[in-house]
Amino acid sequence: MKRTALTVILAAASIMAAHAQSAYDAWMFSENNYEGTARSVAMGNAFTALGGDLGAVSINPAGSAVAGYSQLTLTPSLTFSTNIATGSGFDGNEPTYFQDRMKSRMTQAGIPNVGFTFNFKTGRQSGLKNFTVGFIVNRTNNWCEDLYARGTNSQTSFLAAAAADAQAEIAWMNDHKSPGEEDFTNLDYMNKQAYDYMNWKDVVGYRSGFFSAIDSEGKKFAGATEIVYNGGNHTLAGEVSQAYGRSVSGNKYEYLFNLGANISDFVYLGFNLGVNTLTYNYSHYFKEGAYSDVHDFENVYVDDKGIEHTTYFKNAKYNYRYEADGTGVFAKLGVIVTPGNGLRFGAAIQTPTSMTIKEEWQESGETHFTDSSFDGSEKSDPGEGEYRFNAPWRVNLGAAYTLGKIAVISADYEVAFYNMMKYKFNRHDAPDEEIEYFQTINEDIRNMYGPAHYLRLGAEVKPLSYLSIRGGYNLATSAQIKEYDSDQDEYYGIGRIYRHNVSLGLGFSSKKSFFADIACRYTLPENEYITPYSDYLAAENGALPPEIHSRRSDWKVLLTLGWRF
Repeated sequence: MKRTALTVILAAASIMAAHAQSAYDAWMFSENNYEGTARSVAMGNAFTALGGDLGAVSINPAGSAVAGYSQLTLTPSLTFSTNIATGSGFDGNEPTYFQDRMKSRMTQAGIPNVGFTFNFKTGRQSGLKNFTVGFIVNRTNNWCEDLYARGTNSQTSFLAAAAADAQAEIAWMNDHKSPGEEDFTNLDYMNKQAYDYMNWKDVVGYRSGFFSAIDSEGKKFAGATEIVYNGGNHTLAGEVSQAYGRSVSGNKYEYLFNLGANISDFVYLGFNLGVNTLTYNYSHYFKEGAYSDVHDFENVYVDDKGIEHTTYFKNAKYNYRYEADGTGVFAKLGVIVTPGNGLRFGAAIQTPTSMTIKEEWQESGETHFTDSSFDGSEKSDPGEGEYRFNAPWRVNLGAAYTLGKIAVISADYEVAFYNMMKYKFNRHDAPDEEIEYFQTINEDIRNMYGPAHYLRLGAEVKPLSYLSIRGGYNLATSAQIKEYDSDQDEYYGIGRIYRHNVSLGLGFSSKKSFFADIACRYTLPENEYITPYSDYLAAENGALPPEIHSRRSDWKVLLTLGWRF
């Protein structure tokens, strides 16, 4: 590849340069995957009609009034996540990219539940017999993932894709410039203002040496892994090694101020005023290097005096990190009715959570050559953003049957109306571009998302007065019901099943105040297909970028220590 000394501007009209809020972000930050106490998890969190457990207060606030005593619980946990990644292969064929089968593991400790409730008896035989006041913290989602994939590639390149993306961005910018405005090829503008107007990945890639200009106007680019021939055509110079890694961690919690009331041991009412908090940390990287012979990847640099300097590409690495912190408020009302004969029915409704998200992101890149004087690196300043959105309404319905003190079975249905999520402007004087941007995302939400449905089943058997055996099952459907096809400019339906998990547990209750529960929950493997860089050759020869098949599962182990008083 031949480089010129002319530096080119990489410019494009972009509201969010490095991270863009999306419909998917709203769903991810809104979704609940309840944990709570070991007892609630062991029974699949099917507690809408049961109550009596502090982990279940997130599901139905009336549950706090069912217990005729005060209680305190503390629940530590461990999460064990496993991810198996390999090239997906197309049309059922063996993968030609990321051929190695890589297994990654991540372990995370946490406290999914801590809380207390105080029960006050009124002394009445009917009407309001007792009421509860409590403060409970329950975890409603947890991100824990580590992924690693690697292989060789003789057809496509991350650095070549970055060059193609930058070239397309330059072309778009020049096609949409104002009448009479000059083309964007100004060195000073590139150095001082590029991060304000263009894709940060392109800026980092250019300045760290992933690619460079191959024409005098600075509008065409080739990657450091490519060879240029016939006056500007370019292709991959040789086989490259590639590696992709991703790490995700974080939690979402509900801080609940709870009130409950027992009416004649027949109707139980409850109210939660909730504060929702989340922390989310995401990072990924892509490594690419010469696989066999670095001399396949010749790079010729022409300096300001017209003298050529030859070096050879060795390897490059791109990094991206993103962090988000959020808070929100909501309210939830619940009721449990016990008509007799062991039957119990429950219902709850939760208002939309009004959330504020603060985020930070950063990108960096580095490229290494056989002659280290040509090495390059670039790190963007941290980007910052803040926005608001409303998480969806939720409705819980449940039924249960108790056989005295021997056994109980329960079933829950929950629906969350994700199509009603909505981004809101963070200030009244938002520019027209920002308003238009959020309006477009809200339209995507309405078109792509619908209600998500959750089925929860649970059972408990007490073979001994102090011992309980528990089991549960969960099924969740995806909130995303359609995908957008940019080629056809239309939406098409996609599969709905999203997640299954099964759980088991044991409970011990002393004759005094102490009790302890243990639970284990297994989430069945979930499939994800990841394309780490763009499809930059498809229009030319049908070559496809590598696609990684990720298959992730996790185990959770919870231990609850509790006291009744």
